[in-house]
Amino acid sequence: MKQAIVVRTDLGMGTGKLAAQVAHASLSAYEDTGAKTRKAWKGEGQKKVVLKAAGESQIFELADRAEREGLPNAVVRDAGHTQLDPGTVTTLAVGPGEESIVDKVTGDLSLY
Repeated sequence: MKQAIVVRTDLGMGTGKLAAQVAHASLSAYEDTGAKTRKAWKGEGQKKVVLKAAGESQIFELADRAEREGLPNAVVRDAGHTQLDPGTVTTLAVGPGEESIVDKVTGDLSLY
């Protein structure tokens, strides 16, 4: 079991901002996951990776692929209180789900 969080590299988010957006994405996708998958993922240590995306269009392409694979996913839009304009797409979480299926969607991306 695994979850991948994909972060836009073109926004220049500060470290704290990036960490908050990753947390938002992870939790949002987890909340949309079935009880059986949640339990399995938690039991296996909640494996996560943080990956790079070039921009907003790549985030949406990956979200579409995750949907087609039946994976829980969540696109995060910033509220605009600090560094970014309201509604800016920052991150995408894919999974938790079977590692091989998550990798089918995000396996070509580089680690952040």
